[in-house]
Amino acid sequence: MIEPASGILLISDPFLKDPNFMRTVVLLCEHDEAGSFGLVINRTFEQTLNELISDLEGYTVPVYYGGPVQMDTLHFLHQLPDEIPGGQEITKGIFWGGDFDIVLSKLKNETLDLNKIRFYLGYSGWSNGQLKDEMKEKSWLTVNASRNIVFHNQTDSIWKEAVKSMGGEYTQIINYPIDPQLN
Repeated sequence: MIEPASGILLISDPFLKDPNFMRTVVLLCEHDEAGSFGLVINRTFEQTLNELISDLEGYTVPVYYGGPVQMDTLHFLHQLPDEIPGGQEITKGIFWGGDFDIVLSKLKNETLDLNKIRFYLGYSGWSNGQLKDEMKEKSWLTVNASRNIVFHNQTDSIWKEAVKSMGGEYTQIINYPIDPQLN
C-alpha cells in the first residue's frame, strides 16, 4: 500500500459499511501531521451548481458530494491551470481550487471545458492519526491518482476503475458484494 499523501486516492474497502464512504474513492488534497483533507470523487450530489449559486441560473453543471464535513463549502478540482490561476497542484495535472471569480465568468461565457473541472460540496477530513488508524484497520486501499480516474465521465464506475488500476489480485474485489452474508 502507498502511504497517504497529497495526490493519493483512498479506495474504500469493499466491505466498509460506513454510509459516508461505502464504495467511495477519495482524492487526498492535503495530508500532514495535523490531519488529512480530501474529496469524494465518485458520488453525484442531488443538486446542480445553479441550484447552489443563484448567480448561475440556467447553468445546470453537476456537483459532487465531497464528503460529510462542512456541507456549506464548495470546492473544485480542475485540469486548467493556465485558465484558472491560484490553484494548488495536487498531483501531475490535477489542481485544487483557484480564482473562483474567473471560474464563474468562464461558466457564464460558456468558455469553460466542463470535462476538465468538477465541483464538490463538503469534504472528507481526518484529524491527526485518524487516517493512520483507519489504514491499520484496512478500511482503505491506496493508489496514485490519475486524471483518467478523477475526471472519469461515468461517476458510478470510478470505484471499480480505481481498484482495477491497482492491478493483480485487487481486480477480483470489484465483484465482491457489499454484504457477503447476503450472497
